Amino acid sequence: MKEYKKILVTGADGFIGSHLTELLLSQGYNVKALAYYNSFNYWGWLEDIPPHPNLEIVTGDIRDPFFCNTIAKDVDAILHLAALIAIPYSYHAPQSYVETNVMGTLNICQAALNQGVKKIIVTSTSEVYGTAQYVPIDEKHPLQPQSPYSATKIGADAIALSFFHSFDLPLVIARPFNTFGPRQSARAVIPNMIVQLLHSNTVKIGDVTPTRDFTYVKDTCKGFLYLLEKDVPFGEVFNIGSNFEISILDIFNLLTKIMGKTAQLQQEKQRMRPEKSEVKRLYCNNKKIINATGFTLDYSFEKGLEETVQWFSDPNNLKKYKHEIYNV
Repeated sequence: MKEYKKILVTGADGFIGSHLTELLLSQGYNVKALAYYNSFNYWGWLEDIPPHPNLEIVTGDIRDPFFCNTIAKDVDAILHLAALIAIPYSYHAPQSYVETNVMGTLNICQAALNQGVKKIIVTSTSEVYGTAQYVPIDEKHPLQPQSPYSATKIGADAIALSFFHSFDLPLVIARPFNTFGPRQSARAVIPNMIVQLLHSNTVKIGDVTPTRDFTYVKDTCKGFLYLLEKDVPFGEVFNIGSNFEISILDIFNLLTKIMGKTAQLQQEKQRMRPEKSEVKRLYCNNKKIINATGFTLDYSFEKGLEETVQWFSDPNNLKKYKHEIYNV
């Protein structure tokens, strides 16, 4: 019998959140899925999930503490994914990142404490590590705020952990490295290149030398599920990653092979991060989550990439992306 029967997922309308919602439903959970409020009553990627008797979709904004307190009622656990995540946009609108990522996390933690939630998983990001000082990167690696986005996520993690230390909030931090797969925004490098390759033989790109540790979205969601279901110690941080690295240039070459395309790269200045803000290398040490939960990967990078290409190649999915503009 599951200890946590009803789960609140914030950011459920997003890329990872929608996949996580589907996984939780498939495992028999009751899910309260939070989508960002808008007057169109549009639920983001939750629109693509068929109606389910165990799915309740609510709309609102985590920046409102009163709303957060309301939605945290009668749930056993919270998986907090809601955030502003686009790094380039954080250069232009840093205050909105503070309000959503830091204040929003504060509101969710306070609501969880008020309502006696049994477990809360707060989503971090590998961007908090900045350019690797050593590899593979474990959870003890120094934190380096190389962008306003990463600074707000460092702040959000600190707020969350302070609630564990100060108030015994039953909380863990999930720190995914770069996740990719169907439904991902075109602001991310892999869908960006796929969408361009489906329309052209020229791919406009920024810096191709950085390396990242990529994890297919279904494996990232599996990491969240294991952290939810397994008896992991509270107040701890867990990397979710694949324990490998690949450069952006090598991903481009692999994509052209998978898609059977002959294409060229064209670097654009507007797609480059400021020099000191660019994270040059991310490479995950995932031993802690493996040892704590038995986590394993179901997808190789190439297998995940093939499924992602297949999804984007469906005209019904591709038409949702504006290939002709740079998605900040």
